[in-house]
Amino acid sequence: MRVRVLVRLKPGILDVQGAAVQKALAGLGFTEVTDLRVGKVIEVELQTATADAARARVGEMCRQLLANPVLEDYTIEMADDLARRGAVR
Repeated sequence: MRVRVLVRLKPGILDVQGAAVQKALAGLGFTEVTDLRVGKVIEVELQTATADAARARVGEMCRQLLANPVLEDYTIEMADDLARRGAVR
């Protein structure tokens, strides 16, 4: 089962990398960008009996290692969700 985890800084946490990218874009002429935040995408392939089991297992991974719960929020997307949107490769 393929699972995608989107990790982003919580609102209110200073995103230094996002600010640097926004400034670089402005330097390239993309001055219409008013806010930009950078996150990370983690794709996990795992063997589980059900989608619910996969979601639960990846949630444990996020809480223990993949995301810093003090600074970051995360979203878990299942492969079925991604396929419906045409995002699975």
